[in-house]
Amino acid sequence: MLEQLFGSKTRIKLLHIFFHSPDRPFYVRELARLTESQLNAVRRELSNLEKVGIIMPTVAEITDSAEQSGTGRSKYYKLDTACLLYAELKALLFKAQILYERELIELLKNKAGKLKLLLFTGCFTDAKNAETDILLVGEIKPVLVSKLVADFEKKLGKSLRYTIMSEKELNDRREIGDKFLYSIFEGKYVKVVDEINKM
Repeated sequence: MLEQLFGSKTRIKLLHIFFHSPDRPFYVRELARLTESQLNAVRRELSNLEKVGIIMPTVAEITDSAEQSGTGRSKYYKLDTACLLYAELKALLFKAQILYERELIELLKNKAGKLKLLLFTGCFTDAKNAETDILLVGEIKPVLVSKLVADFEKKLGKSLRYTIMSEKELNDRREIGDKFLYSIFEGKYVKVVDEINKM
């Protein structure tokens, strides 16, 4: 959707990455990996975003040699939160994310299998203690869910954690006071489908 407005999928992915972590600097090769784009395409879009003042170059110490490919002090880019367009772009990206989430919900409801429970938490609700972002319970098609989530990740430029379990496993884990489920149900979450607790 936004690529039609902005004219570049890579640019949209970069914007999602920068706005999702506004205080974090990113190395060019890391951005190429996160966006699954060619290095030259990423450099070109970074240059465009820098010219309009949305991002700015910065220098950061490299702490994870496995994650970064530079040595010593290398050039990074980070979001310029003082940019005149910051608030408007943030609102636009947030609204686009809501539309993407609705699309993902409909796809999961219609294609993931026989859903008994579909719950969104973690990055969707800012539940920092949740150990997953999506919980799917029922007779689920894992390969299809994996593809749907991967497509969503590409649109947003961020990774998601999802958990699949049967209704029996959910009930068994609830009975023993499972720590994983506790982290979900004691935090912020949104139930999209709930066939288990229906009256």
